[in-house]
Amino acid sequence: MKHFASTLAVATLTATLSTAAMAEVTIKVAYDADPVSLDPHEQLSGGTLQLSHMVFDPLVRWTKDLQFAPRLAESWEQIDDTTMRFKLRDGVTFHSGNALTSADVDWTFDRLKASPDFKGIFAPFTDVEVVDELTFDLKTSEPYPLVLHTATYIFPMDSQFYSGTTEDGKDKAELVKHGDSFASRNLSGTGPFTVTEREQGVKVIFDRFDGYWDTASEGNVDKIILTPIKEDPTRVAALLAGDVDFIAPVPPTDLKRVEEHDGTTLITEPGTRIITFQLNQNRVEAFKDARVRKAIDYAVNNAGIVDRIMRGFGTVGAQASPAGYLGYDESLTPRFDVEKAKALMAEAGYADGFSVTMMAPNNRYVNDDKIAQAVASMLAKINIKVDLQTMPKAQYWPTFDERAADMMMIGWHADTEDSANFHQFLTHCPDEATGNGQYNSGNYCNPEADALMAEANATTDQTKRGELLRKLEGILYEEAAFIPLHWQNLAWGARDGVHAEKIVNALNFPYFGDLKVD
Repeated sequence: MKHFASTLAVATLTATLSTAAMAEVTIKVAYDADPVSLDPHEQLSGGTLQLSHMVFDPLVRWTKDLQFAPRLAESWEQIDDTTMRFKLRDGVTFHSGNALTSADVDWTFDRLKASPDFKGIFAPFTDVEVVDELTFDLKTSEPYPLVLHTATYIFPMDSQFYSGTTEDGKDKAELVKHGDSFASRNLSGTGPFTVTEREQGVKVIFDRFDGYWDTASEGNVDKIILTPIKEDPTRVAALLAGDVDFIAPVPPTDLKRVEEHDGTTLITEPGTRIITFQLNQNRVEAFKDARVRKAIDYAVNNAGIVDRIMRGFGTVGAQASPAGYLGYDESLTPRFDVEKAKALMAEAGYADGFSVTMMAPNNRYVNDDKIAQAVASMLAKINIKVDLQTMPKAQYWPTFDERAADMMMIGWHADTEDSANFHQFLTHCPDEATGNGQYNSGNYCNPEADALMAEANATTDQTKRGELLRKLEGILYEEAAFIPLHWQNLAWGARDGVHAEKIVNALNFPYFGDLKVD
């Protein structure tokens, strides 16, 4: 009997510990790269916005069918032509324990307006006016059709946590691009996870926030271990071997393997991120000639890249706006004619060609380094000799901001789901004061195109707005303002029981807070 009682006690303890262990759900995630900073305003990039959806929360967010869903803002209404009033949820707290109030939204708005990367998006907005602790007005200078679109970028920060000075006397709110700051190393958001451990380039550990406001969420993940695995074969092998539970992206070469493997699921979505090359007119005199830019466009076989490098997992592009966007013009078709390209080079006086430098990331976009190599090879056929350098995105973005090469790759998804966003950041005349052209490494500038964007952004009639945006796309096409390649489709891989199909979306920001795991 004594022995039985002892055995029973051990069995009971073992069962209790086992139940506790089973209650904690941990998933291992492998991306091609990890976030470069914890500061949500340091860089306008997919990695930053993905992080923001994990540790912060937006006022509103996109649904899978691209509608607006309330998040920290539970409701909103148009007060007048230039004022949208938002009501915050009551009882929401930051990771620090501080309560979310309208003052935090006001503080965050001011910081966004000062961010080199985000201020262009918020240029039409003049102020956040606090009405009471849970009510505020978001004001624009004139009627603006994209107020809710822009509200998806507002992830309220904990103003008390980020106020004051550090031990070495630095402002905690300081925003440092590609540098060290309090906000780049520390965070307090309202999101479903906190960051409990981070080693750049090695791993990030997210733990569930016990005080998370969204108790209605199906999400049951307690811990996420994010490991960056740059090499596609290694990342896919880790999923197939069961070493990780979720990966992104799945390269086109391995779509079938993941789909057919017993125990894994392939999830795909049509993509709206355009992959491009920009031609720096300040560095290369020839790039100022539209004939040379067109020649490069004619020399690049977009369809061949999609067919052979992307294995069909992409849509050949000729403009920035994908089908379904207001600015999309089906009459703008991809150029590819090597003889025409040679003729244009000769007409411009460059029959013998010239040499350029090219830079591209090797872990940001699907097959980015292979695409760059292919483009360099294609340009050789029109006597443009390319000195190509590829690098991890953590090193690439600082060099991009320096405009360190003659040709630079950039992919862009309009997070506002609107055509004007492409021009605002990629081809608008660079303007440090407004933030327009922030990612225009080509230094292309056309005041007429900029005026069309400004007019479109002040037009609430969607038919008229579409006409303006299509005219804008037509100008960029005729002047070969940039070299469009393709819209990149999206693919994720998950082990069975990880219901990622419910949390992924066309924006490529899986809502991990809502992830349910069996």
